[in-house]
Amino acid sequence: VQLVESGGGSVQTGGSLRLSCKVSGYRITSGCMGWFRQSPGKEREGVASISKDADTSYSYSAKGRFTISRDEGQNTLFLQMNNLDPDDSAMYYCAAGLRPCLSAALQSANHINIPHWGQGTQVTVSS
Repeated sequence: VQLVESGGGSVQTGGSLRLSCKVSGYRITSGCMGWFRQSPGKEREGVASISKDADTSYSYSAKGRFTISRDEGQNTLFLQMNNLDPDDSAMYYCAAGLRPCLSAALQSANHINIPHWGQGTQVTVSS
């Protein structure tokens, strides 16, 4: 199983980015997929998750600004991030096969069973 993130970069406050996670060896509609992020010195935390039935869940900071979605044909997961803030600066990771699923967005990754991770993509938001 391979997960490859892309789309990170540097933006100013209020800007937008769209992260992508191309998955091979695992059908993204067969299980739960999610996005996590980690800043230096902090735990890796949930941002958003999407179940195999396309139910979604978001962290409190992401709700209303971020949207998780997927393209079954491309076997790719996305995270559209709008109205970005410097507090959103972090390494963002794609994950597959999360258990539990929808509560993963509200927890530290340490509390979730996550068999597959991507390598991460850096997001930097400047004021």
